[in-house]
Amino acid sequence: VVATILVSAVLLVGTASAFVLPGNPSPLLGLRGSAVQTKGAFLGLRTSPSSSSRLSAATSRQSNTINLEMAGPKIIIAGAPASGKGTQCEFIVEKFGVVHISTGDALREQVKEGTDLGKLAKEYMDKGGLVPDDVMIGIVESRLAQDDCKEKGWLLDGFPRTGVQAEAMAKAGIVAEKFILLNVPDEVLIERCIGRRSDPVTGKIYHLKFNPPPADEEVQARLVHRSDDTEEAMVKRIEQYKKNVQAIKDYYKDITMEFDG
Repeated sequence: VVATILVSAVLLVGTASAFVLPGNPSPLLGLRGSAVQTKGAFLGLRTSPSSSSRLSAATSRQSNTINLEMAGPKIIIAGAPASGKGTQCEFIVEKFGVVHISTGDALREQVKEGTDLGKLAKEYMDKGGLVPDDVMIGIVESRLAQDDCKEKGWLLDGFPRTGVQAEAMAKAGIVAEKFILLNVPDEVLIERCIGRRSDPVTGKIYHLKFNPPPADEEVQARLVHRSDDTEEAMVKRIEQYKKNVQAIKDYYKDITMEFDG
């Protein structure tokens, strides 16, 4: 129900004459066709300044300017852990046909393929450190340059997470047209988190109360409860999220749409 309300509300932005269903996606999310021509192309993505010569070499191989003439919408979705971003992303992808981009998935893909950026990121990951913002921006740029994103548009899931990342995206020329923010009370987030279980085989996420897993004993035996899905850990994650999201909201205030998640 929430997903239906969210996408329906997104469709109501702008004038009714601007909306069409997938198949002619240019005016989706309230964007007129002319907006796609002027904002959608946004003169390509310029690579962000590198923090090291190795990063500079890695990103330069993508070319200094990546031409992205987008036929579909460009969306960022943000929300606290357990706010329902995954559910909303599935629904948005189904309705609009955009490419769902999880930075974690994009990062793992680069590492798996052994690209220069992937190798650089793996060095930090192997040491237990965080992958630097410049490397992550390079990975996002690389993913957005692929043909499916150019043709269908994209949905960035949970990125940027910090003000530094938002500023780097702006400098790189990565321009969104909608910033969707899911708001959920802290106590609801904690309840959702504690009961959450994931199936490592199918990738599906269940909740013991709200979305119980199937009665299949084999499925139930393999369900995983994340070590940080505890009330104590969740309180800290929520606090960190609030600090981060406050820092990025100013970058997208003109395109922000907030929803009760």
